Amino acid sequence: MKRLTEDERLFQHDPQRQMKRDFTHTDPWRVLRIMGEFVEGFDTLAGIGPAVTIFGSARVQADEPAYYAAVETAKRLAEAGFAIITGGGPGIMEAANRGAREANGFSIGCTIELPFEAGANAYVDLEIRFRYFFVRKTMFVKYASAFVIFPGGFGTLDELFEALTLIQTSRIHNFPVILYDSAYWGGLITWIKEKMLHEGKVDSSDLDLITLCDDPAEVCRLITTSQAVRQTLAEEETRSRWQPPL
Repeated sequence: MKRLTEDERLFQHDPQRQMKRDFTHTDPWRVLRIMGEFVEGFDTLAGIGPAVTIFGSARVQADEPAYYAAVETAKRLAEAGFAIITGGGPGIMEAANRGAREANGFSIGCTIELPFEAGANAYVDLEIRFRYFFVRKTMFVKYASAFVIFPGGFGTLDELFEALTLIQTSRIHNFPVILYDSAYWGGLITWIKEKMLHEGKVDSSDLDLITLCDDPAEVCRLITTSQAVRQTLAEEETRSRWQPPL
């Protein structure tokens, strides 16, 4: 019999169960468990400094070009002083953690409880284990200075569009969202332009939130430039707030 994940238990709705007394002993405690995951994630990641979250398919094999590109991209970013955050699994996630490790950078894996996942890959320095997808996704966004999105499936698209939505609606600061491999992502960008933009579902400025790239060195340059600009703006804001004593 399949073991239910915590996400499945959370979203189950059983009117008969709600009439029983054990409802008050189950869902409220689950809220506390969710709160505990947030606290653990925030406490663990609070001091990591600038970081880049890298997404992509768990199904990519180690002999595929995308794997090599993810290793090289993460390696360059780690050398530039960024921690690397991934979902901690195989494929692109493993490649990114591997690149960070090979550059003596900080390699972080935010893993998730899934029936078909076996835990963190061998290149993770720090693993944080989550039961709930939405808590895990908060960590991906909160501590990132940029997103690099390698070819992937539904999960990768989910993470991509959630980040874009948060930036578009000014819920988080505007940081680079880079799609690696223009051949893979080009069709999606064309569809967004020809359908969503043409029909007024998005603005032309929304397209500026996405950058296509095919070069690990260029990815690193874009992110380091963005980080330097953001740092300068933060310093200027700090100086403007400071008032000398009378």
